[in-house]
Amino acid sequence: MSLERLRKKIDTIDNKILQLLNRRAKEVLKISKLKLQDKQSIFSAEREANIFRRLKKLNQGPLKENDVEIIFKEILSVSRSLNAVIDVAYLGPEGTFTHLAAIKKFGKWVNLIPCESIREVFERVEKEGVDYGVVPVENSTEGVVTYTLDMFLESSLKICAEIVLSISHSLLRVSLDKKLIRIYSNPQVFAQCREWLMREYPNSELVPTATTAKAAELAKKDPLSGCLGNKILASFYGLKEVSSHIEDSSSNATRFLVISKKDSLPSGDDKTSIIFSIKDRVGALHDVLYPFKRGGINLTKIESRPSKIKPWEYYFFVDFQGHRQELKVKKSLEALEKKCAFIKILGSYPKES
Repeated sequence: MSLERLRKKIDTIDNKILQLLNRRAKEVLKISKLKLQDKQSIFSAEREANIFRRLKKLNQGPLKENDVEIIFKEILSVSRSLNAVIDVAYLGPEGTFTHLAAIKKFGKWVNLIPCESIREVFERVEKEGVDYGVVPVENSTEGVVTYTLDMFLESSLKICAEIVLSISHSLLRVSLDKKLIRIYSNPQVFAQCREWLMREYPNSELVPTATTAKAAELAKKDPLSGCLGNKILASFYGLKEVSSHIEDSSSNATRFLVISKKDSLPSGDDKTSIIFSIKDRVGALHDVLYPFKRGGINLTKIESRPSKIKPWEYYFFVDFQGHRQELKVKKSLEALEKKCAFIKILGSYPKES
């Protein structure tokens, strides 16, 4: 078959895709109208999670699962914007991994609001009417972001979704013909690239910054320096990529949480996050966690944090599989509450596959 005939076939398919997208948009507008009448959120984490799971099962290729998700993320993002553009606060500025995580979850058809701190993200959502916030919570190699955990002790906000982002770092510079004297980046990024830095630039000064975007900003002004961060920073700050994939672990990933005033309804494959404190006695933690074992509930994470009120008292952050509305989860939480000095359900939300 000739190239021209193949192109005509593609044109015909594109015409059908456009017709179907417009048919879909009309149905979306009907749903949006009903949601607004019932004062429901335009974004539904559990609904979108089920859409992606269903489409991935139906996909027979040659598109990969990730390709399907990327395409439909933008379809859903555009669909949401037909009636209202949602506001999403994130730990900024542009080019940070939290910025990329927000785009991955919500697509590009949202109003993204950069914030200078994790606290500001929480405050924007809680007090200023912003719909959602995106904050980092843990890295697969460097552990938890403790400030995010601490904010949940103060805030009434809920976790309504999670985002897992594969992390890849690059060395970026404004000038390639100057000696590299210093390197800017976030301390966690330095830790994730420790072996590479020791091997390639053992004598360069490592200068910590609040974000990788701030590092890029400083590197742009300093020809004798470079910065470590995602390669997208190069386009934002006029830098050049010197080395790529410099992270020590190829499985490096960061988990982010989406916060709002409500959590999500059951999607069929969910996680729940809680925080609790226990009375100081021998075997207390074992007794508190036993209801999960008895209920057959899998704990996926447990992290302790000092209370900052009384020495040697701790809060425990726990993630487990299941939704708070499921019967076995309800029973386990009821048993847990009887044994705890304090307990707070941070939210139930679709598990990211």
